[in-house]
Amino acid sequence: MKALKITLAVLAILVALPFVVALFINGSYAIEKQITINKPKQEVYEYIKYLKNQNEYSVWAKLDPAMKQTHLGTDGTVGFIEAWESTDKNVGKGEQEITKLVEGERIETTIRFKEPIASTDKAYIALEARDSTSTTVKWGFTGKMKYPLNLLLLVMNMEEMVGNDLQNGLANLKAIMEKRQSTNQ
Repeated sequence: MKALKITLAVLAILVALPFVVALFINGSYAIEKQITINKPKQEVYEYIKYLKNQNEYSVWAKLDPAMKQTHLGTDGTVGFIEAWESTDKNVGKGEQEITKLVEGERIETTIRFKEPIASTDKAYIALEARDSTSTTVKWGFTGKMKYPLNLLLLVMNMEEMVGNDLQNGLANLKAIMEKRQSTNQ
């Protein structure tokens, strides 16, 4: 009987230990990648402020070309929402809303993932002119994994998982923008 009590106590500790560890893990993460595009800042801004254009360069948008998308509001303005729904578990279901625009400088969005895991994250694309013909574009993503899911941050490399997709999306954006005719020609 004593051995059974010890075994049950050890099992209880093993089950409880991850939950205790999760109490001490900061669930916040922030990832930012950048690239230089050989186009003027305003020209890049006029393209990236429209969420529908992300379908052309975002790695995530290209995962399921058959995903259902719906739109609410006027694209390129605060309050515009682009929602998506996919049967592909890597795409899932959610929506992205433009929450702030700084003319010629920055677009900020809130991304609400609904499936496969519900969470709300923030994203932004910020622009800095390097000179009159080139722009540094920074794409960032911030979020927080709530307790006890924050325990996953011990085994997940968010920088690698999300960062690679952001960098590939920026490379796609660069290719698209540098192929386009300048609007001031």
